[in-house]
Amino acid sequence: MIKSVIFIYKKEGLINLLIAIYGFLFPMKAKAYSLIKEIVSAGKGLEVGGLSSIFQQKNVIPIYTHIKLLDNCNFASHTVWEGNISEGLKYFYDEAHAPGRQYVLEATDLNQIESETYDFLLSSHMIEHTANPIKALKEWMRVVEDGGHLIVLVPHKDGTFDHKHPVTTLDHLIQDYENDVTEKDLTHMSEILELHDLSRDLEAGTHQQFSERSEKNYENRCWHHHVFNSPLVAELMDYLNLQIKAIEAIAPMHILVVVQKLSDNNSPNNESFLEHVRSDKYKSPFSSDKL
Repeated sequence: MIKSVIFIYKKEGLINLLIAIYGFLFPMKAKAYSLIKEIVSAGKGLEVGGLSSIFQQKNVIPIYTHIKLLDNCNFASHTVWEGNISEGLKYFYDEAHAPGRQYVLEATDLNQIESETYDFLLSSHMIEHTANPIKALKEWMRVVEDGGHLIVLVPHKDGTFDHKHPVTTLDHLIQDYENDVTEKDLTHMSEILELHDLSRDLEAGTHQQFSERSEKNYENRCWHHHVFNSPLVAELMDYLNLQIKAIEAIAPMHILVVVQKLSDNNSPNNESFLEHVRSDKYKSPFSSDKL
């Protein structure tokens, strides 16, 4: 129990730790939980970005217990959140299941994994840490079979230390992809140092300590290169020709989107979702979703 508390605090901060404790005492599930449970119960999955408390029991999307086979990919053999990582059958995502295979690979280059290996892919609060989200998502799509699903949680900027930032535009993400921006990119450093709310990121320390850490972002990957609201997430998935199956905003800081990979000769029909996330009918606790 103590190890779980330390892990959640290090990876997701004090606010999410308090939410996790509240969720344990008064469990509530995402609206799309039944859909996600059905998706993950029937196939083999890959999680990108490490173990996430939100997929554990007594949390918003408690699906680990329903997944029979789950591998994992993380960017380095040592991370701020998980500590030391080694490859092999060492991904212990649920005590009731055998461990999955642990890979150490960039999210934008899953070169050890063959195309269409997995039925679904999970990612929680990872895409904002990559300098090239479109490149990452295209690579995730590659390793998922046609008809398979991506289940992605993205931090909503209003609920995090990013709340002072303007929402990134889709055009910006496209330009980063076309320019083949790499993880060594420091383009956003001046903006991050100016607008990052350190009062919501106590582990970052003082402004000087945060600045020094930021200069080593390639090693630690603590940055949020881009910031998201619900309309941007919907636009991004539509741009990638992914069929949106569900999207919802979840307090205190989550955007959940479930998308399906279509075969090459099919196009998504996402108009209703794109309109919905901008309408008064979209139930969001975040003010920038209404702009």
